[in-house]
Amino acid sequence: MTKNYKTLVLCTAILAVLVVGLGAYTRLSDAGLGCPDWPGCYGFLTVPDQAHEIQKVQQHFPGAQVDQGKALKEMVHRYFAGGLGLLILALAVYALRHAKLPHVPLRLPMVLLLLVIFQALLGMWTVTMNLQPLVVMGHLLGGFSIASLLWLLYLRTHSQPVFGGDPGARASLGWSLSALVVVVIQIALGGWLAANYAATHCIGFPMCAGSEAFSLSSVFQLPTEHSNYEFGVLSFESRMSIHLLHRFGALITAVVLLSAMWQVFRSAQSQMIKQACGWVVAALVAQISLGIALVQMSIPLNVALAHNLMALLLLLTLVRLCYLQKSKS
Repeated sequence: MTKNYKTLVLCTAILAVLVVGLGAYTRLSDAGLGCPDWPGCYGFLTVPDQAHEIQKVQQHFPGAQVDQGKALKEMVHRYFAGGLGLLILALAVYALRHAKLPHVPLRLPMVLLLLVIFQALLGMWTVTMNLQPLVVMGHLLGGFSIASLLWLLYLRTHSQPVFGGDPGARASLGWSLSALVVVVIQIALGGWLAANYAATHCIGFPMCAGSEAFSLSSVFQLPTEHSNYEFGVLSFESRMSIHLLHRFGALITAVVLLSAMWQVFRSAQSQMIKQACGWVVAALVAQISLGIALVQMSIPLNVALAHNLMALLLLLTLVRLCYLQKSKS
């Protein structure tokens, strides 16, 4: 395996994290419909700002008001996402051409290629279906999945299994995998919260004002047909319930992760695995702190963005832990 390929994997993984951050920033700044069409913006490859371009916009999008700031955020995200897709394509082509070389994964780059194609479709549907919540949540989970698989590919290209190195690690792998599943579910709940614009619908901490109206059935209520889902269409009670369930999920996630990390830490012999447990706990503490700050500070944009990125970091630390446990067992 060439050094250039390893560098390409690393750069692609870093770009995936950046794209997730740009997507979160676009969503949190309400710029998801900054461009009402796809893949261009009002029919242009860049944001229209000239007089003759605005005139064409009015011809093809009657009554449209071009918000330069929101449109720019949306197009920057699209171009970076497009660059990520090209890099993943390059990884897949390399894997196909060098599939016979040792330690060159083939299935993982192919899965990534299929996933990024589907992610592009979700990006298109996000716009053409006017921020339909299920599509928005799927798009968020797709971004997290791509970043996680690229991180796993990076780990596989930069380290080799050490069989017999830590007999206690495999025994506790189930704990880490269970923690990983719980974190994914909690991220999905966060995505559902964001897709339904429920962040501001829970006043108070740790419970919401009016939490007696909580309804589990309304959490999973699918929004009825609307021409536009921007800023949310569900009732206040439904969105409060979504937000409160996400808080309950955070508590459950914390308990499960701390229990799992303790089990892994005390059963593992490898210092690397023990340190990996520490990184998971550190990311968990940071994420919970950001979540509390987010509520107490009335949802500032920078803290909300940090909360999104820390969720991804927590996921990546768990992926690394699981990989280490398996490869060093």
